[in-house]
Amino acid sequence: MKKITIAIDGFSSTGKSTVAKQLAAYLGYVYVDSGAMYRAITLFALKRNLIGNDYLHRDELIKQLHEIQLHFEFNPTTKTAEIHLNGTNVETEIRSMQVSDKVSQIAEIPEVRKKLVELQQHFGKNKGVVMDGRDIGTVVFPDAELKIFMTADAKERALRRYLEFKEQGKDISFESIYENVMQRDHIDTTRADSPLTKAHDAIEIDNTHTNREDQFHILLQLAKDRIAGRVS
Repeated sequence: MKKITIAIDGFSSTGKSTVAKQLAAYLGYVYVDSGAMYRAITLFALKRNLIGNDYLHRDELIKQLHEIQLHFEFNPTTKTAEIHLNGTNVETEIRSMQVSDKVSQIAEIPEVRKKLVELQQHFGKNKGVVMDGRDIGTVVFPDAELKIFMTADAKERALRRYLEFKEQGKDISFESIYENVMQRDHIDTTRADSPLTKAHDAIEIDNTHTNREDQFHILLQLAKDRIAGRVS
């Protein structure tokens, strides 16, 4: 069966990773969470004290990029690929609010983006890949057969994250999460290098009022159409 590249871009907390994992599992494709890669570098910077609430040692981080090794390993328990930073599984650590607060600043750095784009393109060189992020359809895979751009109301996205944190037993206010969502939207859409933007041939999905199951079936049908060549 013909294999294609599926690029899913969009705002934070729109469920990109969730539906990307679903599609990859159903189609037997490789799933790559590009956001996890940026989060892993952010975690590296935090551990090295290269970023904080009022500082970012940008030049020093750039000098240390060569020390960062990233790869994904399949976890049979969670049935998904999890990211490893310099040989250590950091899948849980990178999901913290501390990392979320800083990741957009790290993602702005051109040298960081260059390193990760090259790695992402390597992961997807044989097609049969689903990748989500901010610039997958515009920069990483501009020739992807299927491009999706996901969006949703900011308050709805903040509410989703708030409920996820509550389920994990984390005591974080809705207001702080909403502020983080708005801040990340601003940084992602206004940065000079590869800002978040909808590719001209991407299909926009607003899932403000769409549940995960319906969303999955919508995207799955789009993927099946592209694989079968029913859409030019």
